[in-house]
Formats: sequence, C-alpha cells, structure tokens
Amino acid sequence: MVTLYVATRDALLVVDGGPGDWQPSTRLSEHALACLAVHPDQPRRLFCGTSDAGVLRSDDGGDTWSRVGESVVDSGAVTALATNPDDPKEVWVGTEPSAVYHSTDGGDVWTEKTGLTDLPSASSWSFPPRPETHHVRWIEVDPVDPSHLYVAVEAGALVQTHDRGETWEGRVDSSRIDTHSMATHPDVPGRAWAAAGDGYAETSDGGETWQYPQKGLSHRYCWSVVVDEADPRTVLVSSASGAYAAHTASRAETYVYRKREHAEGVQWERLDGRGLPTGDGVTRAVLAAGDTGGEFYAANDQGLFHTTDSGDSWRRLSIEWPESFESEPIRGLVVVD
Repeated sequence: MVTLYVATRDALLVVDGGPGDWQPSTRLSEHALACLAVHPDQPRRLFCGTSDAGVLRSDDGGDTWSRVGESVVDSGAVTALATNPDDPKEVWVGTEPSAVYHSTDGGDVWTEKTGLTDLPSASSWSFPPRPETHHVRWIEVDPVDPSHLYVAVEAGALVQTHDRGETWEGRVDSSRIDTHSMATHPDVPGRAWAAAGDGYAETSDGGETWQYPQKGLSHRYCWSVVVDEADPRTVLVSSASGAYAAHTASRAETYVYRKREHAEGVQWERLDGRGLPTGDGVTRAVLAAGDTGGEFYAANDQGLFHTTDSGDSWRRLSIEWPESFESEPIRGLVVVD
C-alpha cells in the first residue's frame, strides 16, 4: 500500500492504495499550506507548514491535526520542513522571516537555532515579490551525517551547518543563490543536487564546491529535483524559462528533464510526449521518488502521475483531481510506501 500526500495552498490531498484502487480524500482546506514532511518509519505522522498557523502535526494520517511549536516558533509562516532520515523524532522547520527551529521529540518541544541571519551575506537576502523579507525555502538533512544540513534561503544563499545549527557556515562562491529544492542519497556521501531559480547545480564534496552540468537543460529556472532511490546516477528535474512561466497555469510553460550519468555522453533529456503533461499551460511539477529503482511520482496542475521506468512512460493516477488543484501550484508531494 502506498500513501501520497499532495499539498497546494488551499488543501491537502491524501491518496491511499495502489494501481486500480486509489482512495483520495481532501483535508486542511481551512489553512494556507506551504510545505510537508513525513518520515517513512512513521507514515501516519505528518507535519504541515502553513502561512497562517505555524506547524501542524497529524498522528493519524491527516484525519486530525494539532498545532505544535506555537510558543517557540516565532512566525506563523512556516516555509520549510525536514526530518532526520535516521530518526523520525528529529524535525527541522524553516520560516519567514528566515529562521530555523529544531525538535528532537517529534515536535513537542522546539529550539531556535540562532545566528542564521548573522552571516555576512544576510544583508543581501531578499524575496523579489516581497523585497522587505526572505525565508527558508528548503532544508536538506545529510543522510550520512545528520548533524550536517543544507539550508536554502530564498533568495540569497545556500548555507550549511555541521553541528545541527549551533554554528552556521556562509554561502560559498560557487553555490546557487536561489535554491528551491535539493536531494541527497545515502549511497553517495558528499553528493547533493540542487534545483534553483538561477540554474541547476550539484556537489560531490559536501557543498564545499558546486558544479553546473547543464548540457541539454534548455530551461534553467529549476524547481524540483529528485534522485533514483536505487541508482543515484539518474536525476530528474522540473524547470521553466523563468518564474513567470513556472507557477500560473494561464501563462505556464514547464518541462521535466532527466540526466543519466551512466549513459554515454551525459546530458539532460527532455521527457516530452511520454504521458506526463509538459509545455504550454502546465505548471512546474513537484517530483518525488518511490522506493524501487526507476520509480517516480510527479504532481502538477494536470494531476498526479507515476512512472516505473525512470520517466520513459508515465500514467496518470485514476483519481478525481480537486478543482482548486487546477489553479494553484503544488506546494508539496510526499510518498510513503
């Protein structure tokens, strides 16, 4: 049995089941949703970040919710969530204005990890639609060393900590400054992949230096990046020509690309005409990996899609797609097998 959690600003869609027997239900329509996190060892415990009610937690797969961290998390706007791959009780939160909070007991008690905005680059951080502020867009926990985190501030920096936020390390010159999402893999220590508004990037030395292998990637406003669970040499990314073409269906033009490092002449390949809607009128997809080789999910304004052959062919899940999901960009997609 598989459970998929899909969020837009307006609602959370919970989809249980499997091929031929998907059971969707809609939750949390009373809040403005921003991000999701679920640990695979506790698939019924779900964290949801909102822009109006801080962090919400469900312990029953989304049936009921309670607010956690409200006496510590000093912002109603929660913009990023992450868990420690080795410990479902360790949870991380990022907010607007940019701040990072930490829990080691599954969200009951929280601590702010101060010092983030004391970094030298902080004076240049700014989110263009609201230039007076900025926020934590993504938190990526190193699966090999969970004291090491990458924290992306939108917009201005990708920073790191190697001691669970006790101290912060500023951005390096080769990193992207508008990172939207990241991926790591336990089988390749030191590697990380980043989808950013200013292009794609990856590192093989734990973020000390970044490279830009973008041959064949014609659309470089990158939004979501995901790595094959069984073979981290296979990477998928969703992208557009810019922010204007990424997020709103009436003017959208977005694509999904694949890179296979084990193939001869490594370059990005655009996955058009394979059952996954792309191009005009399609908002940027949010991607997630399944637990078997070649398995990925994608969600956009057209629906929820599944591939088992690394994107060579996709099938739309046979569920009713909520009407509000056709006009709002996807904020989060989590798959629990």
